[in-house]
Amino acid sequence: MILAGDMGGTKTLLGLFEWDGQRLSCVRRMAYASREHGEAASMIRDFAGNAGGIEYACFGVAGPVVDDRCRATNLPWIVDAAALSRVVGGTRVKIVNDLVATAHGLDMLAPDELIVLQEGTQQKGNRALIAAGTGLGEAMLFWDGQRHVPCPSEGGHTDFGPRDDWEIDLLTYMKGRFGHVSYERILCGSGISELYDFLVSRGRMPSPEVAESLRRIDDRSPRISRAGMEKACPVCDEVVARFVSMYGAEAGNLALKSLAVGGVFVGGGIAPKLRSRFEEGAFIRAFCDKGRFRSLLEKIPVYLVLNPATALLGAARHAVDLMTGG
Repeated sequence: MILAGDMGGTKTLLGLFEWDGQRLSCVRRMAYASREHGEAASMIRDFAGNAGGIEYACFGVAGPVVDDRCRATNLPWIVDAAALSRVVGGTRVKIVNDLVATAHGLDMLAPDELIVLQEGTQQKGNRALIAAGTGLGEAMLFWDGQRHVPCPSEGGHTDFGPRDDWEIDLLTYMKGRFGHVSYERILCGSGISELYDFLVSRGRMPSPEVAESLRRIDDRSPRISRAGMEKACPVCDEVVARFVSMYGAEAGNLALKSLAVGGVFVGGGIAPKLRSRFEEGAFIRAFCDKGRFRSLLEKIPVYLVLNPATALLGAARHAVDLMTGG
């Protein structure tokens, strides 16, 4: 039996898997609200406390992992493999970045779990993965001549690079709010709310109905996104349009930095909810808008990942590889 997990800033997925030597099958899976727990161990104890025969455990965690230990970026958690091993009876535990776990899960996806945003040209070479959710995760998958080897990155925390006067004004506004402005400050769930506030601060008028509804809720981003997708509010509509375009621009940056001619994958929880806007073309236009390297980027296949459990599957798959030496 394999215990796997995907520990994110909003939600944690835990699963028990069986491996028959050829195929992984999920025996049980459960979702937890991450912020309702003071540590990862309590969830794992609740989920797997009575499970026997766990041979290996692997957890993807949203944060930088060094020596099987991670201080989560958007949670007050320290996730330590040795400590979690004691929770599951001394079983060997591996901790990886959540995007590394997702990367291990990409080849497990069915064709209908991927949406082609740009067909490109199929080539052997590096891949890249970008995923906006509670935060912004990035990873690279280096082609070693036989397989793709995931490599973690904290590229989502690099400096935001504005492309036009509007984004320069946004940068000035965000610097006043946070000091340092990373891509994650904008390309994440709370970033949608920040974009809305920025537009309103510059005199844009939301629809009265949406503005009133936002005054009554704490987590405004889902409401803003929904109103933008429905075109029920001009400010929300622009928020979604700008968000998708900046997302595409950063995906293109990542593709260049990793020379991801083997494909770019867009994961995370936000993109599937904005799927139709991603398919309209603004994402790919920004992705390819890289001057002299436009022709290179236009040849890169780009996919939107629909399966929200990809990181969980990847953590289980990585556990199998570590067990079997695969």
